[in-house]
Amino acid sequence: MMMKITGKVSPLLRSGLLAAAALIVIQSTDLAQAAPGGGTGIAVVVNNAPITSGDIAKRAAFLRLQRQTGNLSSVAREQMIDEQLKRSEILRAQMSVSTSDVDAAFGRFAASNKMSVAQMSDILEKSGVTTAHFKAYIAVQMSWPRVVAAKYGSGRLSNQDLVARMMENGGKKPVTTEYFLQQIIFVIPESKRGAITAKRQQEANASRARFPGCDQSKVFAATMRDVSVRNLGRLMAPELPDEWKPLIEKAGNGNTTATRVTEKGVEFLAICKQRQVNDDVAAEMVFRAEDIGKQKDGEDPNSKKYLDELRKKAQITSR
Repeated sequence: MMMKITGKVSPLLRSGLLAAAALIVIQSTDLAQAAPGGGTGIAVVVNNAPITSGDIAKRAAFLRLQRQTGNLSSVAREQMIDEQLKRSEILRAQMSVSTSDVDAAFGRFAASNKMSVAQMSDILEKSGVTTAHFKAYIAVQMSWPRVVAAKYGSGRLSNQDLVARMMENGGKKPVTTEYFLQQIIFVIPESKRGAITAKRQQEANASRARFPGCDQSKVFAATMRDVSVRNLGRLMAPELPDEWKPLIEKAGNGNTTATRVTEKGVEFLAICKQRQVNDDVAAEMVFRAEDIGKQKDGEDPNSKKYLDELRKKAQITSR
C-alpha cells in the first residue's frame, strides 16, 4: 500500500501534518481494543484501484487508537475511498513528498508520544494498524495540500482582499513577531536512542548556558561531538510549529529554548533576532492564520470541494 513518493515539504506543511497526526495518545490498555482485523479480499474498487478488507480493518484499528466510536468499519471504508482518490490525484500531479519526509514525520510523531521509532512501530503492528499503513496515511496527509494549492492557488490574499481586511481592522495593519532562528541538534543514532538519550540531553542543557550566540554557533558546535547547526531563516509567529512555539515565545530575543527530544536527537533553538513587524507580508500571514483558525478543524474548504469533485467523477464499486 505504500507508494513511491518524491519531492519536498514546507515547514508549514510539516507542522500541519503534526496537527493532523497528533491523534493518538497510546497506552498499553489501547491494544486490547485495537486488535488486528483479518481479511484480504477486495472490498471496494475505486477507479480500478482495489481497497481490500484488510486495508479497511487497518484503518478501523487506527480509528480505535484515536478512541473514535460508532460504526468504525463504515467510517474506515469511506476514509479509504477518499484516500485512494487523493493518492491517485497526487500521483497524477506528481506532487508527492519524499520517503525521507514521511520517515521524519513518523519519527516526530513517535517522539511526541515519548517513544522511539522502533517502539512506535511495535505498537502499530500489535494494534493491527501496521507501520506501512500509518506511513501511507502520513504520505497522503502531507502531499494532498500541495495538490489543492496547485488547483486553487496558494491561498495568498490579493491586494484588494488585503486592503479590505485592513479596512475592517480600522485601516491598521496587524502586528506580529518576526523571528530569525537556528536549530542546534545533538544527534542520536536510532540504534543508540535508548542508551544515550539521557546523556545527550544533559550535554544539550549544559551547552545552552555556554551558547555564544548565532554568529559563533557553528564554531561552538565544532567543539562538541555529533552536534549540528541549521539556519532556519525568517519565520513569523503564525508559522511557528506548534511543538516549538511556546518554547520560542518563552525564551525571548537572544536566548535559547528549552531542549526537546526529537527523531533526530536532542534539540534546542536559538533566537538570533526577533522584532515586531507590520508590513504587507506580516499582515497577510496574520489574516491567513485567522482564516484557518475559523475553519472547522483547520480544514481547507477547497480540499473538500476538490474531493467532492473527484467523488462525482469516480467509479466506486463495492464487492
